[in-house]
Amino acid sequence: MYLNTIQASEGSRKKAKRVGRGIGCTLGKTCGRGHKGQKARSGGFHKVGFEGGQMPLQRRLPKIGFTSLLSKYTAEVRLSELNALAADVIDLKVLIAANIVPVFTKTAKVIQSGEILKAVSLKGIKVTAGAKVSIEAVGGKVEA
Repeated sequence: MYLNTIQASEGSRKKAKRVGRGIGCTLGKTCGRGHKGQKARSGGFHKVGFEGGQMPLQRRLPKIGFTSLLSKYTAEVRLSELNALAADVIDLKVLIAANIVPVFTKTAKVIQSGEILKAVSLKGIKVTAGAKVSIEAVGGKVEA
């Protein structure tokens, strides 16, 4: 195979429309551009993303990352922090009383960070899969 023998496959390259060749070809006179207006003019174009004077999408959106409003009311609890608690049954009120999570916390989730040394029972607290395995390994349990 030689470079001078390479050709495009059949039907891959369409022929350009010939415009401005009279009324018989449907692309005469205005050449498919319609009547007047910016798009009808030669050289008439607008910026990419221009929305006709409306505030463009890239300017309507906030310039900083998304912050969930729910993050204010959720808290993470490490496995190692559960060791310091005296209670056997741990719920949200116990965590708030021990000052592990803020007062306005509505949901808490135990994550697998550090290790747990005693058996505890969690009630009404979410738990990651890894943390659940660790809690059950020392004889604790997780209730919904």
